[in-house]
Amino acid sequence: MDYQTLLDEIAQDIVPYFGLGKVANYIPALAKINPQQFAISIATLDGQQYSTGQADTRFSIQSLSKVFMLSLVLGRLGDSLWTRVGKEPSGNPFNSLIQLENENGIPRNPFINAGALVVTDLANSLYGEAKAVLLDFLRQETGTTDLAFDLEVAHSEQQHGDRNAALAHFMKSYGNMVNPVDHTLDSYFHSCSITLSCAELARAGLYLANHGLSPISGQQRLSRSQAKQVNAIMLTCGTYDAAGEFAYRVGLPCKSGVGGGILAVIPGKLSMAVWSPALDSQGNSLIGLEALDRFTTRTGLSIF
Repeated sequence: MDYQTLLDEIAQDIVPYFGLGKVANYIPALAKINPQQFAISIATLDGQQYSTGQADTRFSIQSLSKVFMLSLVLGRLGDSLWTRVGKEPSGNPFNSLIQLENENGIPRNPFINAGALVVTDLANSLYGEAKAVLLDFLRQETGTTDLAFDLEVAHSEQQHGDRNAALAHFMKSYGNMVNPVDHTLDSYFHSCSITLSCAELARAGLYLANHGLSPISGQQRLSRSQAKQVNAIMLTCGTYDAAGEFAYRVGLPCKSGVGGGILAVIPGKLSMAVWSPALDSQGNSLIGLEALDRFTTRTGLSIF
């Protein structure tokens, strides 16, 4: 398949969508990003990479970090993880407090903010300093040594993170947070602030396309069963309140972030990433969804 020609065609197809959507403005550092940007990149299991657009421009991965933090914890703890966090779609906003109270401080899944905070708390217990371990993980899985936190973004999130602090303290009251809340919040905000390019993000997801074995680092990051679990939760919970729309239009496990990035996985074949900062009403990259829809429609590659 001529992936490069296809990506170049998709880049032309999405031009009319520029100007639609809005960048995330509830995090001031993200509100300054130029929305007129787009990139798409594919990394295949046989070592090939194809990209178009601004595929080497780094952006804040935000909630995409939740996939990798989950992998770090699930790979160590296995199924015991699921006593602290569920694996069902929430049906509520990603930062909702209401559901937590109804369900005794157990978040519905690891990709809503409450669930990601629990996973980060577990990672701090396992590794001591989760944010540093996550950064090292991503350096290994991208083959890039100069990845870093965007300290402006991390500080901006800390300054406007009252809802996340409320979620963490509420779960602490139910005994579902072990470490000091400030430590967990610091790890969480810094993890979200890590910057990757689209090309780097596509490479970072390859272990999920290869049944947990990374072709980049050579490490078995997850068991075959655990990789299936992470991909399944990406499909059902990875795109905020639009998981059904993504399953319908894209048909792949996907995880998005309000920085405008989306990671998608085709098990046994490839990992791909798209980036465009302007978001739709659900908080997903508007152009990113359009691009992924065109890719799977034209190639016929989906899990369905």
